[in-house]
Amino acid sequence: MGNEAKEREDLDLRAILQKSEAQTDFPDVPLDEFTPPTYAEWKAACEALLKGAPFDKKMYTKTYEGITFEPMYTRAGTEEILPKHSYPGMFDFLRGTRPNGYIEKPWGIAQACDETLPEETNELLLHEAEKGSTIYHLRLDTATLQNRDAKDASKVGDVGCSVTTTEDMHTVLNGLRLDRRPFYVYAGASALPMLALTAAAVRANGMDTKKLSGLIGADPLGELMANGTLYAPIATLYDEMAACARWAGKHAPQLCTVFVRSDALSRGGANDVQEVASALATGVAYIRAMMERGLTIDEAAQQIFFGFSMGANFFLQVAKLRAVRPIWAQIVRAFGGGEDAQRIRIHARPALFFKTVYDPYVNMLRNTTEIFSGVVGGIDSFENAPFDEPIRKGDEFSRRIARNVQIMLQEEFGLLQPIDPAGGSWAVESLTKEIGEKIWAEFQAIEGKGGMMQALKDGYIQSCVEKTLQERFKNLELRRDRIVGNNMYPNMAEKRLDPRPEDTKALRAKRNEEVQAYLADIDAPQKAACMTALREAGAGEVAEAAIAAASSGATLAELRAALSDGTGEAECVAAIRPHRWSERYEALRMTTEAYRATHDGDNVRIFLANMGPIPQHKARADFSASFLQVGAFDVLTNEGFKETDEAAAAARDSHADAVVICSTDATYPDLVPELAPKLRAALPSATIYLAGAAPKDLEQAYREAGVDDFISVRANCYKILRFLQDKKGMIQ
Repeated sequence: MGNEAKEREDLDLRAILQKSEAQTDFPDVPLDEFTPPTYAEWKAACEALLKGAPFDKKMYTKTYEGITFEPMYTRAGTEEILPKHSYPGMFDFLRGTRPNGYIEKPWGIAQACDETLPEETNELLLHEAEKGSTIYHLRLDTATLQNRDAKDASKVGDVGCSVTTTEDMHTVLNGLRLDRRPFYVYAGASALPMLALTAAAVRANGMDTKKLSGLIGADPLGELMANGTLYAPIATLYDEMAACARWAGKHAPQLCTVFVRSDALSRGGANDVQEVASALATGVAYIRAMMERGLTIDEAAQQIFFGFSMGANFFLQVAKLRAVRPIWAQIVRAFGGGEDAQRIRIHARPALFFKTVYDPYVNMLRNTTEIFSGVVGGIDSFENAPFDEPIRKGDEFSRRIARNVQIMLQEEFGLLQPIDPAGGSWAVESLTKEIGEKIWAEFQAIEGKGGMMQALKDGYIQSCVEKTLQERFKNLELRRDRIVGNNMYPNMAEKRLDPRPEDTKALRAKRNEEVQAYLADIDAPQKAACMTALREAGAGEVAEAAIAAASSGATLAELRAALSDGTGEAECVAAIRPHRWSERYEALRMTTEAYRATHDGDNVRIFLANMGPIPQHKARADFSASFLQVGAFDVLTNEGFKETDEAAAAARDSHADAVVICSTDATYPDLVPELAPKLRAALPSATIYLAGAAPKDLEQAYREAGVDDFISVRANCYKILRFLQDKKGMIQ
């Protein structure tokens, strides 16, 4: 769109908005039949329902970001912050970067294609496009991201496609309509080698690179966070970043070459404030680096794409996306950037941190809420992960489900129609303001430490993320945070999905054979001349020289060797290690399963000493059974015992490793002193638990009677299960 057409569209839109603001003749709708309750009256009604439980404790929810969700948001409390004069596509972009939202241009469906072999990935890319994906999204394996040739990879295709040569890229792109669909690929610490292979393949097919759109993006600081080191000094990688940006601006203006991804932070357990603030600080570091190398602020900012992970807290995900837009606009404006440069581009995907190996089908539901929050928040494109992502590469079923969720949201649920659907929501506007302020404060803290690189060298980012991770793990131990199918509601009949391991040795041999066959058919003198030209190229010519070298037969590793002059050492920092919130509970369960498999089905056996009729013991018996089945233990249930001798005899015959006394608080003062010693005599080596938290004045008496510990909502589930495993000899 030309400047004149764009200005005319903006003027027309502003006229429509001004006309709507001037309209005041709306009909008066009387609501006399309703008596609006006051906040005090509503609170009094809540307190009555809480039956003495403290209102402030039960009705307010604290988050890892230091934000407290209020039980109710009102207009009176948000009147001043409502966006009364802010419109989508205008001003600070709080309400979106496009005036018409998704109506004219839906968000992009970018399902990742990650088969190991280039020909298989090509088939998958074509299949995804045929079935509804609107973006060609290529995922690379670790060796390719590290600029290593397939022959030098310890495991080809571990997380994506193996690409070593221009021929490989030609195979990947064969038949793709790159002039009609965007192409996405994350390239690792530098985009230049992958950009060279892609541009060489595109030109060999007779296509003008100016028709390329999408993203071939680099994120050196993201790679540094994830791996702790880089394959070249950061200054070299910044040189390559500027070279890619300069080349794209001239030869592929619809292509971005910088991809600020929050994956390392999200997978490390970071909260939303830490994730977004660090991503913004990373973006600022890249702007500075490119401007220092001769690019203007507009040229630099328009090369940057952001990638965020959508987490488990729905409303905070919406709020963080709405908050990041005006903050980024403010940052770019401070550098002197124009309005177009201030528009942030956001790609999103479900946060792998919150996905589980056990009960993996629940991941479908988790992913759906995360897509929904991303769409409501205003993403530009979304990659929905297959539900089995934590276990293996997706198959036709899991990919189809992942893709169709997005298609259904667009085609069946009408999410293309509302523009800024959360705008004006008292809760969302309040959360947007609060999380925006916290993101800005954390961003300033990082900048105050010298920027993202220095904050990583000092360990500031890592320590903040680690603190949040440990908070999460602690809350999971106590089951304040609940993971369906893992630390709550485990499926005891579940059989784990087959990880379908690939034949790494055979794949590596095949890839090596393909690469060697390609190299055997190239013009060696021409390649040598192109490599010499690449090593001697100046900043303005290096990208074209790399493309020429790739066209002449240079492999990925050879391009890397020529680009890195061997001077200077690559930076090293403490890596942010990847985690998943369920990993420790999964490890517990796997330990139990492994022990059972090697010990003829033997397991930790738990006997429930249910005392009295069913209504008396059922609630605590059910709670205790669910609590202990999280560790995949055998829980022996019954309909209850009338006499303590009867319960003790049954416990003895069970040969249990642990016993849980289940009844009511009212019966315990008389029951426990009588039953616990009998259980101790019947099973001298067993651990005896009491279901429920003992009052402080009775806890010591219960322990003296023989109770070892208590199973309640305040108990540390993880530590109790691990203790029982250790006592059984499961932990070596």
